[in-house]
Amino acid sequence: MLSSNLEKLYKSFDEILNVDTENNIEFWYARDLQECLGYARWENFIVAINRAIESCKSTGIEPLYHFREGTKLIVHGKGGKREIQDYMLTRYACYLIAQNGDPKKEEIAFAQSYFALQTRKQELIEDRMKLIARMDARDRLKESEKQLSQNIYERGVDNAGFGRIRSKGDKALFGGRNTGDMKEKLGIKNTRPLADFLPTLTIAAKNLATEMTNHNVNEADLQGEERITNEHVQNNTSVRDMLGKRRIKPEDLPPAEDIKKLERRVKDEEKKLANKAGKLPENGEVEK
Repeated sequence: MLSSNLEKLYKSFDEILNVDTENNIEFWYARDLQECLGYARWENFIVAINRAIESCKSTGIEPLYHFREGTKLIVHGKGGKREIQDYMLTRYACYLIAQNGDPKKEEIAFAQSYFALQTRKQELIEDRMKLIARMDARDRLKESEKQLSQNIYERGVDNAGFGRIRSKGDKALFGGRNTGDMKEKLGIKNTRPLADFLPTLTIAAKNLATEMTNHNVNEADLQGEERITNEHVQNNTSVRDMLGKRRIKPEDLPPAEDIKKLERRVKDEEKKLANKAGKLPENGEVEK
């Protein structure tokens, strides 16, 4: 069952959908899409459109097939009329625009899945949103671990030391099981990162502990592997205690699907979407 917010979002995007029955193509107007995506100013939204056009070019696809610039006639004042810039957009164009937005905004996160899936089944959209949220959480963990690696390298800890610190942090988070132990428990190859198989909640927990370590290493100017290890263990212990208060044991959560497979699936969806979305007719009208 979708939340009421997602149901409202689904309805709002459907309401601005247009269909060219002659050419059998769905399209949206940028001015309508701007409001649904939560952009208050056209000046900000046009930046996202231009980025999407560049993304389209980078894939070798002709932008004119998916982005058609034109005008919209609006009434203002005492019956006065003027033309403003607008775009006719295919489903693929809308998807690229959403991809250039902030996924932490609910309407952007929804749009990324709404336009990626050519389906009327709302539950499939919600499932994909959860998938994308997990991928985003994994990316944030990668960034925080990269920052930690750089921070501690400047404080006399090499790559091998970083691995030891992370493993001891995992041991504190997973109730006595270090990184290798958790890989064995979940059936993960030793060459693969543990986090690629963890559920979103556990990835977020690891990221919180790592961000705390980054902060305190900088604030207290901690030096050397021993002091930084102690800090990271304490932070993972704190996160574990917090989860425990909600009766959650991260070591008991089942593994999730290999995130690399999910990334490949999303890329395949993008390629298929560009073809399935169709092309705007060469003589298509943008004015409305």
